[in-house]
Amino acid sequence: MVDNVNQPAHYTSGGVECIDAIEAALTPEEFRGFLKGNVLKYTWRERMKAQIESLLKAQWYLTRLITHDRTQENQRTQDS
Repeated sequence: MVDNVNQPAHYTSGGVECIDAIEAALTPEEFRGFLKGNVLKYTWRERMKAQIESLLKAQWYLTRLITHDRTQENQRTQDS
């Protein structure tokens, strides 16, 4: 079964997830902005395109943002 929310096939190339490549290329603050922007994008368009799928994608990015923030907070705590 195709999972266009959690692991879309078109975002994996050579065993590397696109989101992981984006995170590696950006600073933590830039990546946070990227995630937040995607939450906004998918909630903005949900009434116009694939309502439930768009909301699930927004939820996926929000969960990733929360995980990212917790990881950053834990790193700051360890560095202190």
